[in-house]
Amino acid sequence: MAMSPKNEHPVRAFGWAATDSSGHLSPFKFSRRATGEKDVTFKVLYCGICHSDLHNVKNEWGITSYPVVPGHEIVGVVTEVGTKVTKFKVGDKVGVGCMVGSCHSCANCKDHLENYCPKMILTYGAKYYDGTTTYGGYSDIMVSDEHFVIKIPDNVPLDGGAPLLCAGITVYSPLKYYELDKVGTHLGVVGLGGLGHMAVKFAKAMGLKVTVISTSPNKKKEAMDHLGADAFLVSRNTEEMELAMGTMDGIIDTVSAVHALLPLIGLLKTNGKLVMVGAPEKPLELLAFPLLMGRKIVGGSCIGGIKETQEMIDFAAKHNIVADIELIPMNSVNTAMERLLKADVKYRFVIDIASSLKPF
Repeated sequence: MAMSPKNEHPVRAFGWAATDSSGHLSPFKFSRRATGEKDVTFKVLYCGICHSDLHNVKNEWGITSYPVVPGHEIVGVVTEVGTKVTKFKVGDKVGVGCMVGSCHSCANCKDHLENYCPKMILTYGAKYYDGTTTYGGYSDIMVSDEHFVIKIPDNVPLDGGAPLLCAGITVYSPLKYYELDKVGTHLGVVGLGGLGHMAVKFAKAMGLKVTVISTSPNKKKEAMDHLGADAFLVSRNTEEMELAMGTMDGIIDTVSAVHALLPLIGLLKTNGKLVMVGAPEKPLELLAFPLLMGRKIVGGSCIGGIKETQEMIDFAAKHNIVADIELIPMNSVNTAMERLLKADVKYRFVIDIASSLKPF
């Protein structure tokens, strides 16, 4: 087992960063901290491109601090561990998702909900405990406190497994919390992108009846024949939507663009639950009356805690669940971002970091 270095010299790192709100990414040199006593250092092999990366590099949420190195679907192989690390060893396959720190003492942290800790530290674009800026996985090396590192089971391919660390847990967690994971439950999935296709895969593995709801009729064959959905609704087809009213126990809404909620609420049975996991940049209209007439719930969910994320990865390994990906080299990231804006990907871009990110 490698030991934590005695010195505190930072480690040189290479990545790609956006330096302004144009969102254009370019090569960037920076430093990672030396491996601390509770840290795990790993060579980044793959990193998924999340829709939130696109929002962040363009500062569409108004919280971006430049330069920003995106990426929070990070997987690789451990190269060094600190002296007090107990869960990992050199050579382990590991990943880091959306967060790298929390307070460890609040009620949420004690309940394994670090993702809802008021002091949760995001994997990139946030301030770490030492005051430095966190940088994400569009880079060659990652250092993280072992608490926030996920062990990747041997049978999970790292390229297709990377998106599980955000897209996967983002849909798995609400299925569990809102009790939509019971066999025979009828689940609607709005949007068939990075999150939506993962929701279908997890739901089918849990034994649910799944209906995909999309604005694109041309996604029907893919949803049903490839992903195994039981039904498909074109949300712009009024007749189809009316026939399906009152038939669903729950809906996972993955759409990150402004869209109408009223038709979706109409699809729910009495006591039905509409769970938002997409994050549109503008407010959505929500009328009270349709909720009252059926005791319906509109809720939300944001990733998951570390314990649940490990549970999700282990579930994915058991059921052979990985993301459908398009593997790209690092220098294609700007084109990928442009295509992502147009939803032109099935269903997740993953950057082949190890093969294509070269020192400069």
